[in-house]
Order: sequence, then structure tokens, then C-alpha cells
Amino acid sequence: MTSTLPTPPPAGTPAPAGSPADPEPETASPSAAPAGEAAPPTAPAPAPASPAPLSETAAPSGSTVPSGSTVPSGTTVPSEVAAAPAEAAASSEADAPAGADVPVAAAPTRTRWQRILRGPEDDPVWARPALYALLVATGVLYIWGLGESGWANSFYAAAVQAGSESWKAFFFGSSDAANFITVDKTPASLWPMEIAARIFGMNSWSMLVPQALMGVGSVALLYATVRRWFSPAAGLLAGAVLATTPVAALMFRFNNPDALLVLLMVAACWAMVRALERGATTWLLICGVFMGFGYLAKMLQVLLILPALGLVYLIAGPPRLGKRFLQLLAAAGAMIVSAGWWILAVELWPEGSRPYIGGSQNNSILELTLGYNGLGRLNGNETGSVGGGGMGGPAGGTAPGGGGGPGGGGGGTMWGETGVLRMFDSSQGGQIAWLLPAALALLVVGLVLTARRPRTDRTRAAFVIWGGWLLVTTLTFSFMQGIFHAYYTVALAPAIGATVGMGAQLLWERRRAPWAAALLALVVSGTAVWAWALLGRSADWLPWLRWTVLIGGIVAAVALLGTSRLGARFAIPVGVVAAAVTLAAPAAYAINTAGTPHVGSIPSAGPATAGGFGPGGGGGRGGPGGGRNGQGGFPGGTFPGGGFPGGGQGDGQGNGQGFPGGALPGGGQGQQGQGQQRPNGGGGRGMNGGGMGGLLSGSEPSAEMVALLEKDADGYTWIAAAVGSNRASGYQLATGDPVMAIGGFNGTDPSPSLAQFQEYVEQGKIHYFIGDGGFGGGGRDGSSQVSAEIATWVQANFASQTVDDTTIYDLTAPATQGS
Repeated sequence: MTSTLPTPPPAGTPAPAGSPADPEPETASPSAAPAGEAAPPTAPAPAPASPAPLSETAAPSGSTVPSGSTVPSGTTVPSEVAAAPAEAAASSEADAPAGADVPVAAAPTRTRWQRILRGPEDDPVWARPALYALLVATGVLYIWGLGESGWANSFYAAAVQAGSESWKAFFFGSSDAANFITVDKTPASLWPMEIAARIFGMNSWSMLVPQALMGVGSVALLYATVRRWFSPAAGLLAGAVLATTPVAALMFRFNNPDALLVLLMVAACWAMVRALERGATTWLLICGVFMGFGYLAKMLQVLLILPALGLVYLIAGPPRLGKRFLQLLAAAGAMIVSAGWWILAVELWPEGSRPYIGGSQNNSILELTLGYNGLGRLNGNETGSVGGGGMGGPAGGTAPGGGGGPGGGGGGTMWGETGVLRMFDSSQGGQIAWLLPAALALLVVGLVLTARRPRTDRTRAAFVIWGGWLLVTTLTFSFMQGIFHAYYTVALAPAIGATVGMGAQLLWERRRAPWAAALLALVVSGTAVWAWALLGRSADWLPWLRWTVLIGGIVAAVALLGTSRLGARFAIPVGVVAAAVTLAAPAAYAINTAGTPHVGSIPSAGPATAGGFGPGGGGGRGGPGGGRNGQGGFPGGTFPGGGFPGGGQGDGQGNGQGFPGGALPGGGQGQQGQGQQRPNGGGGRGMNGGGMGGLLSGSEPSAEMVALLEKDADGYTWIAAAVGSNRASGYQLATGDPVMAIGGFNGTDPSPSLAQFQEYVEQGKIHYFIGDGGFGGGGRDGSSQVSAEIATWVQANFASQTVDDTTIYDLTAPATQGS
């Protein structure tokens, strides 16, 4: 009997289940006319995935079209049908005429749990086992050996410890359980770690495992989102790219806010995909909620995907244009409400009974949002930053202590060179750029191939979502003048993965056309050559891998040229090998990252690179106060731009000189910062030195210091005070008691004032002041000078002793006259 492939269902007709993470998908025809609008009489309904005519395409890997089946000329084959295995296509549902009713007994529907365990009925038999294998491998990569990183970023670890003890600290994101000052971010990223710490106790594993699980969840959700409109193979490739991106392996094993941010950004795109299927307002509202909580995770960075989400719904949303505008306004309202409830609570809360908003100059979350963590990141005008806005402007500025600002002119800032090649340079290239050229090329291919499709075409909509995310974020990171760290680029990983997966499927389906096979070969060979170049920046690390990837990529590219003449049985292994070759180099970097402990405020993935980041050697992660093997310092082993004025250069092992000019706020001499890692986090005793050491990593005090600080600890609100949150965090984590972080992260916040600090001391709330450290100072860019004033006052009025080569002042023991 001759069978006919079913035509796409009309708008509003339920279709088979779509994705494993989404048991009841809505799969209306992508180009169906919105309710109330007549569809053009000659326009066929395009497929949910790649709507190319079957005459121009081959079935995706793992799928077959039943023998004897016929497809009318110009008919589009939905990806769900194309991806179905032979036995599914030969079922009674495939044998039934188009539009005929199929008895339920002939086409049983899987239950929710069956779909979760076995996947949709139209999935190839290998799809769900392959997904589970990917997720298990991702979990192993992200979780194995997590405890080796100790407290990771002690700045956030101290806040987790505080939130595990105080619900007020939990709500505000306070750095200490006594609620003196908050971290310089919104607190949602801390909440999962703090809940885990409340359940399992405060330790490295309870803090970092939730981050790793967010990574596994991000891979699963990215697979589900791409698979929904494309094939399982496209979803698996997208997930594998995300999982093996080196900076993803770093940040999903670290306690910075980026893990939750990435998960919520992927979730927002998933919700938008659902909204585009039927124009459902509910899914748009859910998308807005994910965006709002993305703000609560890492403030305005989540808005980098907003242009793509808004644009795609305006272009491809099923309803009429007026309704689409109203729906987007409702989604914007959901975003504002889901973020604004917390902002409103903070702004209305009496300042006297809540912590100071760290990172702000006037105790305002709105100022922090729009200034230091907002526009300041774009234009470099960041009052209260490490060196302030004047240090890193486009013209170079003037650094404290005299001399030209780091980075100089010509597009440079204190955070490195800006421009279109920034993502490919020695600092960022090995973190994120392995497949970035391929993603950009495949984005162009996808948009060109879908340019003339109907307005609601899903394939083009998918490229607008992920391509818009990719382009806007890449350009923003490339040209931002303010604080920029290489690990920020983890926000690009899902977009790169999705674009590569979707673009590869489009070309693979058309591989019988010589131009498509040639493009596939060009992408694979180009990726291999680029990987060869990136691996050359770490020439002493696995030198054999560099040539293996290059030769393998060229061989795979040549083989791809021949797939136009091969059947699926021979073409599929070639495609698998090509995918493996393109992922080999970043996967090796990711494994290296997972096997290397990371501590400090500026972690970096992969081995050391010449002139860039990486543990130890090669001018790598040196700089003052780095972590193990130099982790936590600045590029090239110096302060950005070539050494901080007055301070020495790092030696590639985390060693560096002290505060600018050698002097500390309030007097005293900075010591050389030693950056070796100690168990359970911290940057070692080098944090006792002045300057950038105390800024970038927490210290780990000796048993003698801990015993001193814990003496009569119950009698004080804060057992000690120190300039800078990172410096305070090491002592807080070691003792488990609150330590006041004067001036917040940089020591430049105007809290407390000298008068407030004097009042705390008079009331007997602070026992010790930890000297010889912190960055602080301020004043040159309009930020506060109070940390220097406090340090000077303490030095002049209280008795001191030396422990761990650190000067400790007892604030209950006034200095004797003449001492």
C-alpha cells in the first residue's frame, strides 16, 4: 500500500509531544494565519522545523522515510515526521490517508512519565539515551572534584554563610550575618546556595553543587528548546556545545551569579518559543517572569537578550500586530513586577534597619543598578570601582599615583582592548570563541535560507532568537568600556550552542546539494584551523591535540564533501566524526578547567595562555593576591594595562606587590601578596599584604589568628572589621562569625562613616580592626575616602599586635600615650 506523509495540522490542532522537558507541547502550524485573519490561498503551511521541500533535503540522521511513500511536489515535511524512525513511520498512523481519523488503539499516546523516560513517540530510539548520556557526562564534568576549589570566590561565599544564618541577610544578600553591608549584586543567585547550606551545612560542596546542577539544567533546557522545532540531533549538538564550552565548565563550578543568570536566560527563550507557537499570552508572561528573576540574579545583564525576544515576537507572533504589541507590554509588566517587588521592598525599607547597599555611593539599589552595575559598565564611568571611571575611559585617563591610565588610548581600557576582535583575543579566545566563528557563519546561512519564508516561520524565528542573543551580547562585551572579565562570556555559550545546532541541521538536510556540502565542510575545516590557532596559545599543553584536531578536521571536511553521494548509513558516521572533531579542543579545555581548583574574584578557564589568562606561567594569572597557580590576578600578571602605579608586577604564581606607592590607607607598608591556595578557599597569607591582594581574594588566617578573633566572640556584633569585602570574607569564613567589610568590595563605599565607626567602637560592637590591607582610599574618582580615614584613626588610637604578619588593632584597648 502506498502511504502518504501527513500534512502539517491547521492552526489550533494539537500535535504530538515535542520535548522531553516539556511534556505537553503546543505545535500549531508556524505560518498559520492568526485568529481572525485569512491565510493567503497559495501559501502552504511551513513545517515546525526546517521547511525545505523533501526533494531538496534528506531525512535527519537516524530517520527514514518508509519505502513506497509519496510526497507531493512542494510539500513540506515537519521535523517530527522526518525524525521519526522507520517503525513509527510504518505504523497505522502513517498508513492512514491525510486527514483521516486514526483509532486511538492504533496510535497509543505515551503518558507523561513515558515521554519523560522514553521521549516523544516520534523520537528516534537513540535520542533519549543519548540525551541522558549527555546530561550524566555534564554532571560528572561539573561536579567531580568540586571541593578542591574550597570557598571559590570568598566574596560570595561569605554572603552564602551569612544568608544561611540570618533570614534578613538571605533577603538582602548581606556580606555578614549582622547585616552591615550587602554584596554589590542583587541576591537571587545566592538563594539556592544559601538554602543548600541551611539543609546540608555550610561547606564547599553544599555551596557549589547547586551551581553545577544549574549547569546540567541549562544543558537540558537548551536541548528541549532546540529540539522542539528541530531534530533531536540538533538539540544534542546544541547541548554538547554548551556543556563543553570552557568558560561554562568554569562558571557552573563556581559561586558567581552567572550560573543562575544563564539558566534563567535559556528559560526565557524556552518560554518565548512556546509563546510563538500559538501566540499564548500566558507563555509571554512566563518569559517576562524569567527575565525579571534574571535581573535579581545579576541585574541588567539579562536585558542583553531582551531585543531578540521582543523583535522575534513582533515579527513572528501569530496574532495581529496590535495584539502582539499589547502582549509584549503585558510581558514587560510581568518582568518589572517579578524584579520590582524586591527593589520596592529595599527602597521602602528604613535604611536604619537594613544593610547598606554595597557598590552604591548613596545606599540605593537604583543607583547601583543604573550606575556601577549599569551604564557604568558600558561607558566606564563607574564611581567606586577599582580605579574609578577616570582610570579606564576611552582616552586612557589618569591613574591614581600619576601616569597614564591602564590600557591607554586607541580603544583600550583598564580592562583590556575593546573592538570587534575582543572575543577572539588572548584573554577571551580560549574561554568562549572555539565555535563562535562557526556560529556566526551558520547564523548567516540560517537567515539567508529562511529570508523568503512566511512571517510566522519557526525556523527563521529560532535564528532571530538565538542569533539576536549572540550578536547583541557579543557586540556589548566587545565594546563595553567599564569592568569586564573573561568569565562574563559564559552568557554567550547557550546562543553559540543553539545556533550551531540549528545551522548544522539546515545544512545537513541539504547535504545532497553541492553548495550545502561545501558549506558544511568549510565550517568544520575552519573550526579546526581556528582551534589549532587557539591551542597554539597554550603550546606546551597537550601539543599533540593541536595537530590531531587540525588533521581530523580537514579529513572530516573532505569526507563531508562526499556525503552528497552517500546514503544515510554512510553519511551519518561522517557527521558524527565531524561533530566530535569540532568539540574536541573545547572539551579538552573544559576537562582541564574541571581538574583545576579556582579561587578568587577573577577566575579563568583552561591552561595558561601566552599573553592571556590561565593558571600559572606564561604571564598568566599572576598579579597581586591571586589564588592557586596565580588564579585570581590580572592578565599578564599585572594590574590591567601593565601594572598598578607604585606596585610591582606579578610573577605568574600569584605574587605581586602592594598598594599603589607601597602605602596603605591610613599608613603602614604593604607587603608582597602571596597567592597560593589553601584548603577551603582563600588566597593564602598574601592577602595580608596591601592593595590588590585584599581586593581580589579572601585570606585564610592561621589557627593563632582564628583563636584570637574568636576570643569572647559572643560579646560583639562583629568580631573584627577590615577594609574591603574580600579581605573581611576570609576571616569570616574561617571563624563563622560576622566581620565588618568597611567600604564594601572595593573599600570605596561610604559606609560606615568615620563617625558611625567611632560610635560602633564606643558601643563595644567591634572587637578588632585588621590592618595592613584592603584597597580603599577612594576620592580620586568621586568615591569615598572613609576607609582611609577609619584606618588612620584606628592606627593612632588603639593598641596593636602582629599575627600572621598582619597588624591587628584591639578596639577595646586604647593605645598608651607615646606608643
